[in-house]
Amino acid sequence: MKKTLLYLSVACLVILGGCKNDTKENPTKKVASDELVVATSGTLFPSSYYNDKNELTGYDVEVTKEIGKRLNKKVTFKEFNVDGMLSAVQTHKADIAANDFSINKKREEKFSLSEPIKYSFGSMVVRKEDNSGISSLDDVKGKKAAGEASTTYMKVAESLGATLVNYDNATNDQYMTDLVKGRTDVILNDYYLQKMAVAALPDMPVKILEDVYFNPSSSGLVINKDNQELKKEIDSSITDMKKDGTLTKIATSFYGEDISKKPTVKISKTIEVE
Repeated sequence: MKKTLLYLSVACLVILGGCKNDTKENPTKKVASDELVVATSGTLFPSSYYNDKNELTGYDVEVTKEIGKRLNKKVTFKEFNVDGMLSAVQTHKADIAANDFSINKKREEKFSLSEPIKYSFGSMVVRKEDNSGISSLDDVKGKKAAGEASTTYMKVAESLGATLVNYDNATNDQYMTDLVKGRTDVILNDYYLQKMAVAALPDMPVKILEDVYFNPSSSGLVINKDNQELKKEIDSSITDMKKDGTLTKIATSFYGEDISKKPTVKISKTIEVE
């Protein structure tokens, strides 16, 4: 049975799930059909996870369900880790990947990305008692940063001089427990994912480091570059969902606020990574 624990996955709490490096392309093509096959993780709360009824749900999951409904397509979900999701899209084993994937130039070299369905920025989770010795981004140097290997946020941590501690599809409590016990010092990831994860584990003495934010971001659905017609259909659906309020409704149901609109916060620094 799927665990109902909330998940942190980096891409992206696992918190870093939406930010993974991209794999090599495969030219195999998939013909159009009445089915929309969606690659996702099922472990990234609140984007893609299993609820108490053991049902796959989440912001990205429900957005893709709504898109399928508007396109008159049956939506089928297949679960992978981050590399597997991207590979599935490249090899046409899935039509799209939906897992809080960040939109960036590097990813756009290999994939088509939909119109943004979420806007956010980077943040850091630290120990409550001492902030893990961190009060600014400069203090990350020499600290042990937790996340999924090769994700955007781990690249940020590496560029700041952190020692990387890699995880593979770990749960929220695994990340937080290691942070509290000092096995790691900091988790860099998407602010809204981190906010939800911290709130879901109130007994864990951890917190988001306030007012130390970085890298404004947007996320969307990943589509094979060969499938431009599908991209047009998806973008049109997302635009309509923004106009009629559907995207806002789905966003607030999972995040408690409208993450489909750009936030207004002070960003400490923008850190360029590949």
